[in-house]
Amino acid sequence: MSEPHAATAAVESPIALVDSSVLLDILTNDPTWRAWSEQAVARAREVGKLAINPIIYAEISTGFDRIEDLDDAVPASDFGREPLPYQAGFIVGRAFLAYRQRGGQRRSPLPDFYIGAHAAVCGYRLLTRNSAQYRTYFPSVDLVTPPP
Repeated sequence: MSEPHAATAAVESPIALVDSSVLLDILTNDPTWRAWSEQAVARAREVGKLAINPIIYAEISTGFDRIEDLDDAVPASDFGREPLPYQAGFIVGRAFLAYRQRGGQRRSPLPDFYIGAHAAVCGYRLLTRNSAQYRTYFPSVDLVTPPP
């Protein structure tokens, strides 16, 4: 019974996972990308909810000395805190294997693989500027990216 309700809720209020690249553009006042990132976040907020996960939170935390300052800059009331789905681990493993088979050099899964898998497992849109890897390894994810 909960699955039809969950599907209805997703249609009524889609969730957009906001990648650290987009948040860092805003938080660091990036002269090239801040305007695009602010507009993308605003548009996503108009049609649904925004979310981050622990990896995104960790990536943006490096610019803050105190957790309270980070939580003030990216409040949970605006950016829901989503746990990483356990099933994402399997998708990360498969995507990472494909990456290594294509000549990727890293020896452990990258944070972007977890972020992409999270969006894929949950059916979330992903706001990001780092589209190439997500398009390659997570083709089912609906990406919101700057125009080419």
